[in-house]
Amino acid sequence: MVGILIVAHGTFGEALIHCASHVLGKRPLAVAQLGVTVHDDPEALLPQAEALLAGLDKGAGVLVLSDILGATPANLATRLLEPGRVEGLAGANLPMLIRAITYRDQPLPAVIGKAASGGIEGVARLGKGRVDATA
Repeated sequence: MVGILIVAHGTFGEALIHCASHVLGKRPLAVAQLGVTVHDDPEALLPQAEALLAGLDKGAGVLVLSDILGATPANLATRLLEPGRVEGLAGANLPMLIRAITYRDQPLPAVIGKAASGGIEGVARLGKGRVDATA
């Protein structure tokens, strides 16, 4: 099973896990988060992030999700990456997390693809009588 680590601003990661737990009916195993605040030193958080990774990696790898590309959490997440073992995606949202959890018994590259497509397909313009993914 692929482990999942969310590295995001504040309590966003825990909120995503909480919402996923609601949708799935239980808190998923091997999913953790690391919240980054404006007062945190990324260098000081790196060992904590590495310890979370070690606990999540049961041999199938870990997918690291972050919220905003280029922001401190994503920059920290990038430092954790090890191709083939620890991979990452930015732009985390609930559909992305649900897909990652749902398909994480597949190999890591497949989980990455499913999570990315879930994140993209989960963005749609709402309108009365229609759902339009092309905004």
